Amino acid sequence: MSLATDRADRWLADLDASLRASDELVSRGREAFDGDPALPLAFEALANRVGDLSKRLVAHDPGRFHEIEFSLAAKNRDFVVHHYDRLDRETLWQTVTRSFPALHSLVRQHRSTARG
Repeated sequence: MSLATDRADRWLADLDASLRASDELVSRGREAFDGDPALPLAFEALANRVGDLSKRLVAHDPGRFHEIEFSLAAKNRDFVVHHYDRLDRETLWQTVTRSFPALHSLVRQHRSTARG
């Protein structure tokens, strides 16, 4: 395994772990999200991490990580980091309950393919 492949596999594993953490937090439900001020902040942090890892993967191997979900996660990260004051709670909830699971499915497919 080359160093470049090892790096991509490590980033995929980190992305998988971050998306599993998000799944776990989402499982607490919308009421918890609305009632606990720490949950939206946790999702902002996860959006940052998920987007950063997605951005790294696309830059590293755009042919392999060509799916739109990776680019959307990277763009979402930039918005969350640079325009956090304009972040809408409903949009954040939709991101972690709809977009993250779609990305997670792709990540699992990529990891499965990499293992061969």
